[in-house]
Amino acid sequence: MTASTSETATAAALALGDDALVLSHRLGEWAGHAPVLEEEVALANIALDLLGQARILLSMAGDEDELAYLREERAFRNLQLVEQPNGDFAHTIARQLYFSTYQRLLYTQLAEGTGPFAPLAAKAVKEVEYHQDHAEQWTLRLGDGTDLSHERMRRATEALWRFTGEMFQPVEGVDVDREGMRAAWLESVGDVLRRATLALPEGPASGAWRAGAGRQGLHTESFGRMLAEMQHLHRSHPGATW
Repeated sequence: MTASTSETATAAALALGDDALVLSHRLGEWAGHAPVLEEEVALANIALDLLGQARILLSMAGDEDELAYLREERAFRNLQLVEQPNGDFAHTIARQLYFSTYQRLLYTQLAEGTGPFAPLAAKAVKEVEYHQDHAEQWTLRLGDGTDLSHERMRRATEALWRFTGEMFQPVEGVDVDREGMRAAWLESVGDVLRRATLALPEGPASGAWRAGAGRQGLHTESFGRMLAEMQHLHRSHPGATW
């Protein structure tokens, strides 16, 4: 592996690892606050799956603890979608539906290749299939439920839609068919929303426009507060061990 190839793989590992790390933390914020006990366990399990992915990916780029806890906000390369606040339960589900559908398509392609991410992707895609199914089932229950749950799910899908375009921007070192992924993603998400009696929002995923520059280190306002909370213990006690 040349130095240039190594740098590219490191940057790609950071991007994918940061996605998993940040969303894992967001889902972990539901601990003690989930609407029902079963969801307490389900969201925690999804968060742990993502954390496991993040540890492997960040370890490919350097020291996982330093990368998670000692980088500044502008050094993170995660999608803006995954850093969005949990909001109500519908927002969390919409965020998970959008991201897990994308991640399953991404890992499926990576698993079929021979690059450095193939072994992780082959294992993680099975986890992500569950994440996607969980989000789909809740989207159907909320969208095709009561008038209130339908309205909340509608607001959530529309509010987060503008962050979806960034998922299909090229990431150097991640060799996949982005256009094919976008088409498959739109078909999958569109089918779920239609079955949930929800309209497919219009915007960036269709290529009309793209929002978000998380891959370039530009993040939304809420990310800084989340990062301060996530890094507080490590920064308060540097070098501490159990």
